[in-house]
Amino acid sequence: MDLSYTEEEIAFRDEVRAFCKENLPEHIRQKQMCGQRLGREDVVTWQRILNKKGWVAPLWPVEAGGTGWDAVRYFIFKEECYRAWAPDVLAQNIQNLGPVIIAYGTDEQKSFFLPKLLNLDIWICQGFSEPGSGSDLASLKTRAEREGDHYVVNGQKLWTSGAHNADWMYALVRTDPNVKRQRGITYLLIDMKSPGITVRPVITLDGNRHVNEVFFENVHVPVGNLIGEENKAWSYAKYLLGNERVGIARVGLSKARVQLAKAMAEKVMIDGKPLSENQQFREKLASVEVELKALEITNMIVVAGMGKRMDQGQDPRTSVLKMKGSDLQQSTTEILMEVAGPQAMARQVDVLEGRNEHPSGEVWQATSALNYYIARAATIYGGTSEVQRNVVAKGILGL
Repeated sequence: MDLSYTEEEIAFRDEVRAFCKENLPEHIRQKQMCGQRLGREDVVTWQRILNKKGWVAPLWPVEAGGTGWDAVRYFIFKEECYRAWAPDVLAQNIQNLGPVIIAYGTDEQKSFFLPKLLNLDIWICQGFSEPGSGSDLASLKTRAEREGDHYVVNGQKLWTSGAHNADWMYALVRTDPNVKRQRGITYLLIDMKSPGITVRPVITLDGNRHVNEVFFENVHVPVGNLIGEENKAWSYAKYLLGNERVGIARVGLSKARVQLAKAMAEKVMIDGKPLSENQQFREKLASVEVELKALEITNMIVVAGMGKRMDQGQDPRTSVLKMKGSDLQQSTTEILMEVAGPQAMARQVDVLEGRNEHPSGEVWQATSALNYYIARAATIYGGTSEVQRNVVAKGILGL
């Protein structure tokens, strides 16, 4: 299998690289590179820049606002964005809800939601996980009972990323408790301004509010907000997850972190010499780079195997990419924290003691420990490594 890019693909790579260099606002690039928390306006700004270019939704059909790229071009695009320290677009809008509405939504839902999802005029969050229902999603307990032209929703969602920013939630709710667990689930769009919704923060170890718990108490949701058919949401959820397969390893992000670590190691002095000359550090860095190269080649093999189709079922090999990619995201944040040295932990003490100002030292040093800690979740979100091993065992090894 030839894994080299064609001349056309190289030209496309150069186009994406130039676009990011010319259009990514410098203050956003600096925040990304230093691992600082992006504000809502930062995410909105970059997504609208991409939307104006027509590049915000590569997985969508062209008629709905997509690009018409094949899997290889999408892979190139994602990797070049990571290389440039560009933030991701809001995945809940573009990767998750948009394709489901395109596939299963009504004409009215498509007309109302799709343009707003593209331009980030509305912010979407995902209502899947619950207390005791994370990887075992079919065990969810949030109920929705039909009363005339509304569903009445009661229950709780947990680990809801961005719920404090969200205008709408797409949620899985149980509408029939008397059938097999996977058959009694319905997919609803819920306006987060609806009476009866309470959003409470879950502060993570980095001191930030990434995730939330969301409570529903007799929340009325119009039947017109139903996606597809009642009790059929399990199929829609599996379709959603299949759209996350390209770029899931985040090779470009890990490579960018390695390059930053190399550059910073030239400046950090240990025993009168730059850390970059320390043999043990060089060996650790080389080991990570070898693993990254192996993952990049594996990623390209999977992408090349997808051919021109972007609508195929999920390839079980992407579980390998997810597992190893998550491991390397953790390894690269560990290396950056090692380069940062004591300043990394100084900032962590500030967070634990409730101080928000940065200590002395560069911003990347002050944020490195925080990003190391939040990266611990990389092997959990998007499907835990344990679940991915089960997928590999069944889908690849035939066990």
